[in-house]
Amino acid sequence: MINMEAQKSFRFSFQFYHLLLILLLQSILSNSVLAIPHKIPRLTPHRETLTRRDPNKILSASAISDDFITLFYTQTIDHFNYGPQSYATFQQRYVINFKYWGGSNSPIFAYLGAEEQIDFDLQSIGFLSANARHFSALQVYIEHRYYGESIPFGTMEQAMNDISTRGYFNSAQAIADYAEVPLHSPQELKGYLESIYTAAAQYNAPPEYPVSMICSAIDGEPTGTDILGRIFAGVNSYKKSYPCYHINDYSYQSESSLGWTWQTCSEMVMPIGRSINTMFQPSHFNLDRFIQQCERTYGVTPRPHWVTTYYGGHDIKLILRRFASNIIFSNGLKDPYSSGGVLEDISESVLAVSTVNGSHCLDIHLPAQSDPSWLVEQRNKEVEIIDGWITKYYADLLVLKK
Repeated sequence: MINMEAQKSFRFSFQFYHLLLILLLQSILSNSVLAIPHKIPRLTPHRETLTRRDPNKILSASAISDDFITLFYTQTIDHFNYGPQSYATFQQRYVINFKYWGGSNSPIFAYLGAEEQIDFDLQSIGFLSANARHFSALQVYIEHRYYGESIPFGTMEQAMNDISTRGYFNSAQAIADYAEVPLHSPQELKGYLESIYTAAAQYNAPPEYPVSMICSAIDGEPTGTDILGRIFAGVNSYKKSYPCYHINDYSYQSESSLGWTWQTCSEMVMPIGRSINTMFQPSHFNLDRFIQQCERTYGVTPRPHWVTTYYGGHDIKLILRRFASNIIFSNGLKDPYSSGGVLEDISESVLAVSTVNGSHCLDIHLPAQSDPSWLVEQRNKEVEIIDGWITKYYADLLVLKK
């Protein structure tokens, strides 16, 4: 009797502890499952494999086809706030394909990247490329922020481990990115052309004479060529037939251009504008707007009258006639800056030497056999003047020594 009761008690205890063990395991498994977020299928058009992709099989755009050109757009990090950190930027990758593009009146097919680097899209999104020929369309593939080469903050791991940086990783910011990429930006093209035409006019030097070169190329296109085609012909003649022109290069800030921008903001204010009677878009000089730009960029307020006050520009002829000697003001009258130069002799030793066909600083370039006669004459005249000054200087020294 006692043994039977003991056996029953043992079986009950075993079953009870076995049940507790099962419940404990279920609790552990349930907590483990709940600790892992429910996996939501991704929106990418590519099937996700269970194995990690071999990074050696990820092809760049150039490796896929020479028709794809990889570019980067300077993108704003935060489109919806106005704090200082919101204006930080990152490089967003996009890829274009001109192979079937029919020109300015043809459509643009834009693929807005999914949650993956854009390399896979170039390999597998065939709808655009399959139909681009039919529509004569330009193809554009824009990479989603925080993927591929469009990560704003170092690597994906770094960005995701930082509370502040991953806050910019959302669909609203990504859609705003796509809206900002300039698929249609006439201002960018206008700015590029303005820089080319301005440089051509200022440095319209022999033997190329870039103004004539550009104009001849524009006028020399066959009848029926549209405006964009003529513009391209002009740029092509000036840039020496590159296969592709990056029209945002005109805004590149070199060391020299950065220095010059500072000088124009601080002391050498150049009130240069454009009226409605030029080939450029009208843009009148606005001093208030210029001051605001300089204050925003450098934190300084320009002094527009400093140069004329310090150097006597209020009546430069009077000042130079009284206090200056042995100066040559040389100008080429095709240089737009010559309109602000000294074009007449001020005294016997402050002289103006100008040429009708000359361009900016052409006379101080290294002589070449192809130089036109008027340029040779200008340089010879300048040398003759300098030779006279030196001769007179030594003659005066001899008089003083006697």
